[in-house]
Amino acid sequence: MFLALASIGLLMAITGVKSATRLGWGNMFWFLSSWLTSELALFHVGASALVVLGFCLWSDAFAAWPARLGLALVFVSWAGLIVGQWRARPTAAILEQALQTGLGADYRRSIPTQRRAVLRDKVPFRELALPFALRGPGVEWHRNIAYADGHARHVLDIYRPSGGCSNAPVLLQIHGGGWVLGNKHEQALPLVYHLAARGWVVVTPNYRLSPKARFPDHLVDCKRAFAWVRHGVEPYGGDPSFIAVTGGSAGGHLTALMGLTANDPRLQPGFEQVDTRAAACVPFYGVYDFTDRHGLKGSGAEMVKWLEKTVMPCSPQTDPALWDLASPIEQVHPEAPPFFVLHGTHDSLASVEEARLFVERLRAVSRSPVVYAELPGAQHAWEIFRSVRAMHTVHAVTQFLEWVHAQRS
Repeated sequence: MFLALASIGLLMAITGVKSATRLGWGNMFWFLSSWLTSELALFHVGASALVVLGFCLWSDAFAAWPARLGLALVFVSWAGLIVGQWRARPTAAILEQALQTGLGADYRRSIPTQRRAVLRDKVPFRELALPFALRGPGVEWHRNIAYADGHARHVLDIYRPSGGCSNAPVLLQIHGGGWVLGNKHEQALPLVYHLAARGWVVVTPNYRLSPKARFPDHLVDCKRAFAWVRHGVEPYGGDPSFIAVTGGSAGGHLTALMGLTANDPRLQPGFEQVDTRAAACVPFYGVYDFTDRHGLKGSGAEMVKWLEKTVMPCSPQTDPALWDLASPIEQVHPEAPPFFVLHGTHDSLASVEEARLFVERLRAVSRSPVVYAELPGAQHAWEIFRSVRAMHTVHAVTQFLEWVHAQRS
């Protein structure tokens, strides 16, 4: 039994340290094994240490060779886990360098003094000690507000400072889930609560899901939610003239499209006159090309086939223009809003090489700043709960958004 547990622990340590992008559907299993391990490595060391202690208290546990072999595997896994934790150490410096490169070395001076006071560089130990305590004090949560008629998922939540606020900048947070699952109250909560506690209004919409919904239904719903914010957020204390957008994974894909397809009448049926230009976009580990035209997807043709079967209404050959519309990398243009693109080097589900090319294409044409941070060792969805990487990322995104808001004020 101990050998089996030690073997599982070693496998999780290996997936947490080693990247894998070309396993086809095995990428999903690699992600599931490595996700918590790579972000909570020291917790895994502590848990396995408790297992070892438990077997030590069992008087003859290590008399047999399988248990001794298991103990050796545990020590090897601990070494791997410590390496994984060590990789997160330079996160704050990497993010700060990305911001200075994209915005200027003195970008913080552009943020008003009273807003600089809410910025934070260090992560309190209590946040790291309780990684799944995602909700915090000082925030009101208003649930299930309808932003459109006709579907049960046309609802959103609003997070704002306790006691209310006025003329606060707004962030629209779009959940991920591969376009087929996910919910508005499940993701990016460290960022949501961090911003809301510091005077922002954060809006989290649901949208229709595949396979019943097909692109561009998901994007149209997000634009409907954005349009609702334009006209409906003021009573909740939000400033309808400043709406930034963020999201991870499928939400990152939709975030990028929100920024790059603003005011496209094809994507705003019935609300064509609403201004859907975002003040800024912060996509996390997004998908930037629905085809594999550049050969950068680890899963390649399998991913494209799945999109054709589940998310898109047709094949790429039937309507290549629609597939281009679904691909942010094909929608870049000079009037794009400021972007802060974040990705992990060890992402098993969304290609980091694709993110690099998207940033390169966007920087080549955009008149607005494009910030890019690539975090060593980070897996897909690294910022869902509180970890070293997650909280330093929250701080960096806050600094970026405060900078953008200061430029617009």
